[in-house]
Amino acid sequence: MDTGNPTWSDLTAQLLTLVESRLIDPLEILLESELETVRSRIAERAGRWASELLGDDDQTAGFTAIRLVGTLYPSDGPFDPPARWWQTPLGRTVARRVGHPAAEAVSYSVAGAMLGVTRQGVHDLVVRGKLARHETGGVTTSSIRDRIALRAAHPAAEPRHPPREEGKA
Repeated sequence: MDTGNPTWSDLTAQLLTLVESRLIDPLEILLESELETVRSRIAERAGRWASELLGDDDQTAGFTAIRLVGTLYPSDGPFDPPARWWQTPLGRTVARRVGHPAAEAVSYSVAGAMLGVTRQGVHDLVVRGKLARHETGGVTTSSIRDRIALRAAHPAAEPRHPPREEGKA
C-alpha cells in the first residue's frame, strides 16, 4: 500500500474524474447539453488544484483541500469517507495537508486508515506517545498530520502495514 505523496499526474487524474462524475455529468443530464467548454476548463483547473495541493504553501494547500472536499463530497452531515478513501491520491494529500477536514479527532480505525496502519498500530503509537489521544477519545487529527509529515521526512523510519477492514480478523 502506498502511503507516500501521490504524483501530480495521479492527483490530477483523480480530481478530473471526480469533478466530471460528480458535477459535470449530472449537469449535462439536467441541461440536456454537452459542456465541452466547461470540461476543458476543468481539465486545466484540475492540474492547478493538484499543484496547489502538492505545493509548498500550506495555507493555499489547506484552503484548496477543504474547498475541493466540500464541493465534491457535499452532505448534510460531517465528512465521513470510507476507510479506503484515505489511500487515494486525494485522501493521502488531504491527510497530509489538513488532517481530517471536518474533525478535530477521529477514531482509531479512521486514524489507521489515514496513516495506512492497523487500529492496533494506532493504539501502539498512542501508547508510545507518537500520536496524541484526544480528551473525548480517539486521536487528534493534528497529531496524525504531524506523524504523516514526520514519515515523509524520514520514509524508512517505520514499517507500515495495511489497515484491516472493520469486522475482519
